[in-house]
Amino acid sequence: MARPRGGYGRVFAAAAGAAAVVLAVSTAQAARPTVSAARQAGPCAVDKQADVPDRMRDGTVLSADVYRPRTSEKVPVVLMRTQYGKNGPPNQPGRFLSPAWLSAQCYLVVVEDVRGQYASKGTFYEFQQDLNDGYDSVEWAARLPGSNGRVGMYGSSYVGATQWLAAQKLPPHLTTIVPLNTASDYFEGWTYEGGAFRLGFIENWSMETIVQTAAANRGDTALAQRLKTDYLDIAKWMTYRPYRRFPPYRPDDPQVAPYFFDWIKHSTNDSYWSSIAPERHHSRIKLPMLHLEGWYDAFLDGGVRNFTGMAANGGSPEARAGQRLVIGPWDHQTWSRVPKERYVPAPMLSAIGSAGDYPLDEVMLAWFDRFLKGRDNGVSKGRPTVDYFEMGSNVWRRSPAWPLPGTRFTKYYLDSGGHAASILGDGRLSAQPPGGGQKPDRYTYDPRNPVPSVGGHSCCENRGGQQGPYDQQTVEARPDVLVYTGPELAADTHVTGPISVELYASSTARDTDWTAKLVDVAPDGTARNLNNGILRASFRASSTHPTPIKPGKVEKYTIKIWPTSNLFKAGHRIRLDISSSDFPQYAPNPNTGERFGQSDRVRTARQTILHDAEHPSSVTLPIVPADRVGPAYAKIPTTGLD
Repeated sequence: MARPRGGYGRVFAAAAGAAAVVLAVSTAQAARPTVSAARQAGPCAVDKQADVPDRMRDGTVLSADVYRPRTSEKVPVVLMRTQYGKNGPPNQPGRFLSPAWLSAQCYLVVVEDVRGQYASKGTFYEFQQDLNDGYDSVEWAARLPGSNGRVGMYGSSYVGATQWLAAQKLPPHLTTIVPLNTASDYFEGWTYEGGAFRLGFIENWSMETIVQTAAANRGDTALAQRLKTDYLDIAKWMTYRPYRRFPPYRPDDPQVAPYFFDWIKHSTNDSYWSSIAPERHHSRIKLPMLHLEGWYDAFLDGGVRNFTGMAANGGSPEARAGQRLVIGPWDHQTWSRVPKERYVPAPMLSAIGSAGDYPLDEVMLAWFDRFLKGRDNGVSKGRPTVDYFEMGSNVWRRSPAWPLPGTRFTKYYLDSGGHAASILGDGRLSAQPPGGGQKPDRYTYDPRNPVPSVGGHSCCENRGGQQGPYDQQTVEARPDVLVYTGPELAADTHVTGPISVELYASSTARDTDWTAKLVDVAPDGTARNLNNGILRASFRASSTHPTPIKPGKVEKYTIKIWPTSNLFKAGHRIRLDISSSDFPQYAPNPNTGERFGQSDRVRTARQTILHDAEHPSSVTLPIVPADRVGPAYAKIPTTGLD
């Protein structure tokens, strides 16, 4: 069995009860730091019934807490299905106001543990079970005493996935969903990205949460405690290869984490993934939706794709018109940006201050009032809407579409004298296509010494600095990072939307990775990352049928940098960083061309980037003319869309 590899570790270091209980719940909940006490009350007193059984079609009994408003009228249901414990995140002030608060607004609120987690019976397995279980739970909730049959769902991250998985089965009583910080595909943009395994998210998240809590649910307290201890050494475990033999998950015991090893086994976008991908079902789903994302969230790209896919292809005119997207200056954890125990946002996010906050609870309530109670309150005007926070100017803006109307997709070309390696080199970005005779740039990529992740889009907490904006100058000092910097900007430049890199490159390996990062360079040299992307070379043409590359052959690669919105101020410079690793955000490519996760072998690769007349490597930026960006808002209104 392979042992953890010290090189990766050094880089990382651098850089309950079954009986139902009925009790009165006060409508004056304790306030969180950004919530006034007046917002805690509501017109309905609330009773809570704990551990209400919900029997699935196969006889498995799930457990839910039901918050029932005291009213003689039948009311809509709002359902949350969570794998993190019905007494956990739903009640934590950094995420949502409590279910009791929502119920006090005269909703019947149901918070349910998914199969095999916390108080629910059955065997846990990620994703697939929440298709039928989601359908059954929606229809069960619609039949609860006091329900008027209209059901909405809410929640973030995997709790957003449980909404999408239920919606794919088309339960007739599901009326609207509010999926937050969640993906459009559980292969691309969740478990893998551009063919690369999202190591820093998947191992970190699964060990701290779902594998550990599923063990506790099975009664295996010894394993649960062992996983809790192992998690303290997560930096070491993220250096372990091969992934198919990951020791903490006991690969020979199918009870522990069979889904994790299936994720390693299914390292291409095959039918295992395609059967559950939300974006493949947009045309069948007839629901209005409120989507929320953050510029540095692990699932930003999927959240945007869900919005655009539903707005263009939703299953009814009402669904297509009833899409609203909010993107703020957030990572995965919180849109109120309230510091929590062990959680501190990146300093550059914290510095934005209250301008970056979003009144999600009020907007979500208004959304449910509109689509579950039929109130014409202006939260939706019968057309798609995008509310987005423009970093740099630190203001909110609004658009009727994504990408923004009037966007000018503008190419900037890579240029150098053959010495772009590191911030000390001669790499440039130019608005002019390259001429002939330019020398290529070269660097060596060693998987045993990968480029460290400093910020970016990841999940789930910011310990280790994997999320958000950070100064990139230390990373850019490495000889295996190519740095291309544009001239000082003469005028403010608005960049909002998707970004792509066309890279002409060759490698001495049969497979390797290419990474790209867009950076805003201030006059004092501070280099703030905006977003990043990665492409496994063998995935250059297909994510379902990857093919090896021929060593030494120049290929054209298109790297997708996830979207951003940023005002590059006059005097700032636009920068593009190119390399082959970003660890631990992504598992380093071993350069062997072997099937992912099956071996601990690695080799060094010599990389060549071309940028001449025949090979015009470039980055395409979504530049929005100043007269097309629209008005700026200090705060986005809760309702009253114009």
